[in-house]
Amino acid sequence: MSTGPRIKGSTRDYSYHLLKDRIMRLDLEPGTKISEKEIAEELQVSRTPVREAFMKLAEEELLDIIPQSGTLVSRINLTHVEEGRFIREKIEKEIVALACERFPEEHRFRLETNLALQDVSADNRNRYKLFELDEEFHQILFAGTGKERTWKMLQQLNIHFNRLRLLRLSMDSNWETIIAQHKEIYRLIVSGETEQAVKTMEGHLRLVVVEQDLLRQKYPQYFI
Repeated sequence: MSTGPRIKGSTRDYSYHLLKDRIMRLDLEPGTKISEKEIAEELQVSRTPVREAFMKLAEEELLDIIPQSGTLVSRINLTHVEEGRFIREKIEKEIVALACERFPEEHRFRLETNLALQDVSADNRNRYKLFELDEEFHQILFAGTGKERTWKMLQQLNIHFNRLRLLRLSMDSNWETIIAQHKEIYRLIVSGETEQAVKTMEGHLRLVVVEQDLLRQKYPQYFI
């Protein structure tokens, strides 16, 4: 298994980012038991930074640390998925409305570039890059409306929502739909069609709910 790119910073940060990436990408599947000792040996570091990384991941609800039992990769909590999706929908509908009123040319260009790269990633069937570009598309909307701090705030609430989104992408189920919706949102922003842009964003963020039952049937062991 690849350990991924080296993260600049402390050994704890390196361990944290690497493990989080593996969990999000499902290299470490929900319910998998992991140990500080094994991870420390694999990364050739002491157990202390790995323990600190475990604690941080537990705070983010990606690991379940059970005394006298061990540490498990947490299962995807569908209640948390819905909470994250709910708050993001409420905020992002307002974000796209603001973007329709005024959106800087620089950020329009960034969206255009992002959309072109989404097409390339879909053609290459690179779901992880597509997920990154999906996230970037929405982040650009927040940046272009002067709400970058709001975007950062949402990330903690959206961890389980994002895990479900990555799982959805792994099924190759609706890449074309996701990209088409992004393109339509961009078109509506450029043309200033606020009401339709808000409706399209709402449907876009509810797409994962439509497929939730299918994912639970295919991967029942991943969920609680």
